[in-house]
Amino acid sequence: MSQVQPQRAARLETRSRIVEAAARLLHEEGPAAVTTRAVADAAGVQAPAIYRLFGDKDGLLDAVAEHELARYVNDKTRAAETEDPVADLRAAWNRHIRFGLANPALFATLADPARAGRSPVAAAGLDVLRARVRRIAAIGRLRVAERRAVDLIHAAGTGAVLTLLAQPAEDRDSRLADLLYDAVMRTVLTEAPGTGTDHVSAAAVALRAAASGLPMFTTAERSLLAEWLDRLTESAKP
Repeated sequence: MSQVQPQRAARLETRSRIVEAAARLLHEEGPAAVTTRAVADAAGVQAPAIYRLFGDKDGLLDAVAEHELARYVNDKTRAAETEDPVADLRAAWNRHIRFGLANPALFATLADPARAGRSPVAAAGLDVLRARVRRIAAIGRLRVAERRAVDLIHAAGTGAVLTLLAQPAEDRDSRLADLLYDAVMRTVLTEAPGTGTDHVSAAAVALRAAASGLPMFTTAERSLLAEWLDRLTESAKP
């Protein structure tokens, strides 16, 4: 047992060194620079160590993406919340755009549809977005279902970054991300709680956000209430 622990610690240290080296190459020189030989040289290990720890180059890139995304998600999770959840969402959007533009190769890897559903860190990042949207729902400012709002914001954020990255840096439309965000917000937000023609839908979304925690109902009643509210919300035109 005494020998197992040092061996495991050494393996983890080697793995971390390789991931850090690959992440540095990816950030500084792009995906083409992340070769097995280059990473091994940068990490000070033999190439076979990479295959033993990651299987192949794709496995290494997955590990790098998870490592870098974990840093970003951790920063996003720790971001201070204010009393205005709408303003907090806007701040989160701005951080997302900055992160994508500052890490083009990494963002392209993370945005690969083939990664969908197999990244626990990406799932954690979406959970942060869901929590931010739920705060908006709870104050009566969301007029579409939470899931639709999350999907719209996530799709718009990914699309904005990829579109900007496809443009030459000197010719990028600096207002594109802001205009896209405003367009999405016009679809998902009410003007103010209890106002406008969509106030019934916003009230339904707000009640839906609180439904799981209503102690006066049984589990079955809460489930039925949630179903009715979802139906009401889905019937509203965004």
